[in-house]
Amino acid sequence: MTTLTVTAKGQITLKQELLRHMNIAPGQKVQVDALPDGRITIGAPAKKGSIKAFSGSLYRKNGPRLTIEQIKKITEDAWAGKR
Repeated sequence: MTTLTVTAKGQITLKQELLRHMNIAPGQKVQVDALPDGRITIGAPAKKGSIKAFSGSLYRKNGPRLTIEQIKKITEDAWAGKR
């Protein structure tokens, strides 16, 4: 556990090791959520996207098209560490 100090202005600075752990670079925004028990969570904001943008990324001119079943199999194998 890392301990941070609150400044006179009520601010904290995250240490580089924590920023690296969260894969956050200087200038990026972070998302902070206040939990009911008084704790907070902090992390990189979720990437925004749409299924339309994703499906468009699968298109390859004059290339093979993948079926939903093929995409499902590839995804399952990747999550299982087989690829």
